[in-house]
Amino acid sequence: MWVTDAQGKNGKGHQVFKFSPDGKVLLALGKPGTAGDGPDTFNAPSSVLVAANGDIFVGDGHGGNTNARIMKFNKDGKFIKTWGKRGAGPGEFDTPHALAMDSRGRLFVGDRNNNRIQIFDQDGNYIDQWAQFSRPSGVYIDRNDIIYVADSESESVSKNHDGWKRGIRVGKATDGSLMALIPDPVEKATGSSAAEGVAADAMGNIYGAEVGPRRLMKYVKGP
Repeated sequence: MWVTDAQGKNGKGHQVFKFSPDGKVLLALGKPGTAGDGPDTFNAPSSVLVAANGDIFVGDGHGGNTNARIMKFNKDGKFIKTWGKRGAGPGEFDTPHALAMDSRGRLFVGDRNNNRIQIFDQDGNYIDQWAQFSRPSGVYIDRNDIIYVADSESESVSKNHDGWKRGIRVGKATDGSLMALIPDPVEKATGSSAAEGVAADAMGNIYGAEVGPRRLMKYVKGP
């Protein structure tokens, strides 16, 4: 299991950890309690993904004065490369809050404060960007290339995304087409609402981790 520690409180944070099933730290990236923009430091890492070959991708930054980049390491934690900077252009980021990878090995970045998903190859070359999945806090792609995107902030926390419904959008990672929306039952909210993290199991059931309500929701696939 991989965990990002973005907060940097009490002399800790700004690290990414790999844990064994019994909680033993197997690998730690970054320097504890040290924020930076070098090859061995993070500033509020908010997402992590491991590719099929073991390469590690980290979305480094959580808005404000933190970083706004993607970092790549090998399976042993050796730095390979980084790309991106703060901005709204192709290959630029403002809160790279979620990472996912499709069956073709394309890296999907939930560029939350830019209200889009950006797509790259594993060397950081820009491929495309999608706005139809709304404001992505969480992104998950299953083995059938179905993409699940959680929006927990539109018309609440966000000041730049009114008119979009919060909830979980389901579509195809192959072409970006939308298939379904699980809407947030709260029409208007003042904080994070509905799912921020999202995943799905082999049966097609969807799980939403709700930070605001502090609960886990399961949505069962119908007949």
